[in-house]
Amino acid sequence: MTAIIGIHAGKNAVREATDNGWFEALARGGHVTSGLLHLLIAFIVARLAFGDTGNADQSGALAMFASSQGGRVALWVAVVAFVAMALWRVAEVILGPHPANPKAGDDDGWFDRAQAGALAVVYFAFAWTAAQFALGHGQSSGRQNAGMSARLMGSGLGKFVLVIVGLVIIAVGVYHMYKGLTRAFFDDLTIDGNPAVNVTGIVGYSAKGLVLIGAGVLVVVAAVTADPSKATGIDGAVKTVASWPAGQLFLLLAAVGLAAYGIYCFVMARYARM
Repeated sequence: MTAIIGIHAGKNAVREATDNGWFEALARGGHVTSGLLHLLIAFIVARLAFGDTGNADQSGALAMFASSQGGRVALWVAVVAFVAMALWRVAEVILGPHPANPKAGDDDGWFDRAQAGALAVVYFAFAWTAAQFALGHGQSSGRQNAGMSARLMGSGLGKFVLVIVGLVIIAVGVYHMYKGLTRAFFDDLTIDGNPAVNVTGIVGYSAKGLVLIGAGVLVVVAAVTADPSKATGIDGAVKTVASWPAGQLFLLLAAVGLAAYGIYCFVMARYARM
């Protein structure tokens, strides 16, 4: 009985925290920061299309932040926003989906809770990476991924883990494409049918889904061929596309799609159900 009372008290405390306007504002700031990162990644991808160099992932975008005037301050703001968003996702795991969400009553929202938990991990990772760049210790995500992959490839179990990771990334990419093409992203918003949101959501989710699928495929290939240099995440997927005969065109299309997703993140900052 005491345990049940404690659980209810804990949930009430979490609910009170999510009712705090400042907490919600900081969490929405996570969407803004994510949008800026995707716009910077889109910019890097577009530059790669014209033969420039750079890391086409969050580490490359954060490095651009860090090297700009006032960039370190902006990165610490990003850390706070990402942590707030991660904590908000943790609250969603505890409380379930937003009551206004059309899926709120489906199976007690367990799928949404699992999704919120995964997003919490992602945003905590973003916060950690941003903090590393703010402190001047940031490293390329691609090199880190390749190094970790090389260590895992030292055993059969490690290769199996890499294949599973690759398949999970592919599944996430497929889900992004499904969410974009079916317009399921409107379930996350308090508005419906807006033409501009419709375009940015469809294009953005579909493009990000394709990039994630490419990254996941490369991880699986790296595990099968025992070549850790291929397991470099989104940056590796983008640079693989760059080597194709029509790579420049595909990179420009990817840049447009990632920019659309960045703009959609700004829409989420304003209209997300929270």
